[in-house]
Amino acid sequence: MLRLGPALLARLARAPLRAPLRPCGGAAAGHGEEQERFVFLEYEPDAAERAAAALRREQELKPKPRWERERKPRRERGAAAAVPSLSDPSLPPSGVSCSGCGAELQCGDGGAPGFVPAERYRSLLSEGPAGLRGAVCQRCWALAHHGSALHLRLPPDQHRRVVSAALRRPPRHGRGPLLLYVLDVMELPDPVLPQLPALLGPDVPAAGVLVVGNKVDLLPADCRGHLGRLRQRVAAACARAGLRGAALVDIRLVSAKTGYGVEGLVSRLQRSWKCAGDVYLLGATNSGKSTLFNTLLRSDYCKSRAPDIIDRATVSPWPGTTLNLLKFPVINPTCDRIFRRQERLKEEATKTEDQLSSEEKKSLNQLKKQGYLVGRVGRTFQQQKSSAEIDFDPDTLSYSMDEDPRDAPNKLEEKEEFTHNEVKDARWCFDTPGIVKEDCVLNLLTEKEVKLVLPSHAIVPRTFILKPGMVLFLAALGRIDYLEGEKPAWFSVLASNLLPVHITTLSNADTVYEKHAAQEFLKVPMGGEERMKEFPPLVPQDITLKGIGTTEAVADIKLSSAGWVAVTAHAEEELVLRAYTPKGTALVVREPPLLPYISTIRGARIPGTPAYRTKKPPSFVENLRTTGRR
Repeated sequence: MLRLGPALLARLARAPLRAPLRPCGGAAAGHGEEQERFVFLEYEPDAAERAAAALRREQELKPKPRWERERKPRRERGAAAAVPSLSDPSLPPSGVSCSGCGAELQCGDGGAPGFVPAERYRSLLSEGPAGLRGAVCQRCWALAHHGSALHLRLPPDQHRRVVSAALRRPPRHGRGPLLLYVLDVMELPDPVLPQLPALLGPDVPAAGVLVVGNKVDLLPADCRGHLGRLRQRVAAACARAGLRGAALVDIRLVSAKTGYGVEGLVSRLQRSWKCAGDVYLLGATNSGKSTLFNTLLRSDYCKSRAPDIIDRATVSPWPGTTLNLLKFPVINPTCDRIFRRQERLKEEATKTEDQLSSEEKKSLNQLKKQGYLVGRVGRTFQQQKSSAEIDFDPDTLSYSMDEDPRDAPNKLEEKEEFTHNEVKDARWCFDTPGIVKEDCVLNLLTEKEVKLVLPSHAIVPRTFILKPGMVLFLAALGRIDYLEGEKPAWFSVLASNLLPVHITTLSNADTVYEKHAAQEFLKVPMGGEERMKEFPPLVPQDITLKGIGTTEAVADIKLSSAGWVAVTAHAEEELVLRAYTPKGTALVVREPPLLPYISTIRGARIPGTPAYRTKKPPSFVENLRTTGRR
């Protein structure tokens, strides 16, 4: 029976009650209109906490001393400057890879991949050969616990060396590797895909390339059959890159985050078992490779014992998280296993949402809030574990306010290991470092700014009707001027819901940018005048479009990786536009547009403004009987 110590009971009695959660917040949808409401959960503090917060705000408003104003931000100082006293060059590298990013663990250089503070490093070494196994470097620890990165990234030359060396290994099992190229569908045309043939080279005996279009959960369905049209766009991008015929094994659309399409991908990979040896995940930074790696690790594609032995890859919005090779063993899809898997998928497809467990319902509802397309990834083959009771004394965990917490006794848990027979003939799935995208706006941003720019939830389209002489700002990262035209046109913004959109006139546009860039009004970049001194200026590009109808967009104006604006105009109406992005980033006119009917997903016009009310389409759950199929 669970007992609570008297000290812990007394402490719980003194703990204040928590206030309920309430909705709040909003972001301006346009110039002069009422605010669009985005609901966030916010903790409502009590009176003491409100007073403390007011005091903190008062201190923040005080002028900072000169030395603090002139101090360089952490991203410029670098990780090595932040931890010089924690390194010990006298200790050699461990020869063991970080279980989060794959870099070799070491304590000699605080600015290099795989760094572990010297004290922690010695402690792990003292535990014997198994001490470092499963450990993570300081960078992965910071990403996992604080959402911050130390800005370590493989240089381009080193990146190519790591990936090329892996692909040029002597073929195992008599065949070359299967390449799983992960492509962010929102980044079409993919800037890295054309580099793939050069990266492989003529001496790489690859069995083929399977292209995975990821992040389809973030895009709303603008009409029936939108996924088929997205697949055609990916196929066209592959053809332009020289991937066609036998070299292109298949194209799959998935969401590595919500699980949509993953079960179908696993079935397709298992049918490729005799066609290839090992499998390598390739793709640009932020394409979702590590998320897909983690999802496959907990699916039927992986050996049943592997999730208990292999740690998950570190996932972060910061580019270049994976610094070396991570891997897990692929299960052998025997006839019996394929049959049992098909039976499980048939059984699960007959279930209704009411038949799911409370835990499954909770997870499903959370995924519905995050994406439009949701899938349920299960496991047919699982390692059976004996149910063991948790043996602990609650009194050892209780302590009074004037007592220090008691340290729990050090118990070295023996980690499971693969046997020789389990892996001697195994095929492996490798997660490789992301290929850095050149001319990308993400390369100019700080950690906080990247989190605002990269969408983590389903994108809610925002549509505006503009007349000639009007300007649209997407934060301070992109600008579109409507210079000439006879009639109004519709501009639909598809970008992170956290990025503000502002509409103004051409005569006021320069003033708005100079006054509000790096301020809360335009939000990104952030940091005021000092930030804008180092941020590149916006550079223009003139664009001429001819409308094809009031319900179908003629083109997307892609503002680097910040998002895009779909332009819809009257048939045969000629528009003269001027689009701006920060210097050194790519501006792409995408024809045909990715979601041509996106302007139809809107509510009523907001009176007195150029904005329409937003509308969020419903979510769709794959393989669930209660929901109609698309």
